[in-house]
Amino acid sequence: MDKLILAGQEFDSRLIVGTGKYSSGEELAKSIKASGSQIATMAIKRVDTAHATDDIVKPLRDLGVTLMPNTSGARNAKEAVFAANLAREALGTDWIKVEVHPDQKYLLPDTIETYNACKELVAQGFKVFAYCQADLCLCKGLEELGVAAVMPLGSPIGSAKGLQTEPFLKLIIKECRCPVIVDAGIGAPSEAAKSLELGAAAVMVNTAIAAAGDPIAMSEAFKAACIAGRLGYEAGLAAQFETAKATSPMEQFLKNLQD
Repeated sequence: MDKLILAGQEFDSRLIVGTGKYSSGEELAKSIKASGSQIATMAIKRVDTAHATDDIVKPLRDLGVTLMPNTSGARNAKEAVFAANLAREALGTDWIKVEVHPDQKYLLPDTIETYNACKELVAQGFKVFAYCQADLCLCKGLEELGVAAVMPLGSPIGSAKGLQTEPFLKLIIKECRCPVIVDAGIGAPSEAAKSLELGAAAVMVNTAIAAAGDPIAMSEAFKAACIAGRLGYEAGLAAQFETAKATSPMEQFLKNLQD
């Protein structure tokens, strides 16, 4: 299986994990180890930025996991930029996942403020991973800014509603040259596999693992699903070849939506 390349770094795993909702740092560490994930995201507001020895950062560093701090909780671009700089100073990384969601109930990304935050952070030299709506125009705009990856949502964060934006994800994956990471809403290993079968570079999962009856076993299930999904994509799904037989661009577009 080919490597995942993000911001110039190579990874074997295509599963990115979140660090919230675990019962303890020990459970978090065991779960991440079982998942095989090499990248983990954490809200900078939840990290002990003075010592970085809390139940989140220390287990990740002990496992050699690449840190992807995020700006969760930021209500606008100014707050996101502030959080990013705090993360860079405290954790020594220029990786940042931009999350801007003024509505704390649904945590849906604010398109305008997300774009503005990404523009400023790219200019400051950050490797920006943009959590955003499944909007092709927005993703292309973020790509033009120079983000390291776009992270369109499958459905609202923590909803476990799966790939409700699948038709739009297909378009984004097809048209964007930068990596596309499906983020938010994945509720089952099968949905992670589906995302990778579509051609997504990686998937981001938190609630589906952390809130499972057995997070460690669920981590293993997601690990296997991601491997299967990527291998299926690389092998060339029969449906992909059927789509290619469309006789006109409009027919192909309509078939993509139906698929």
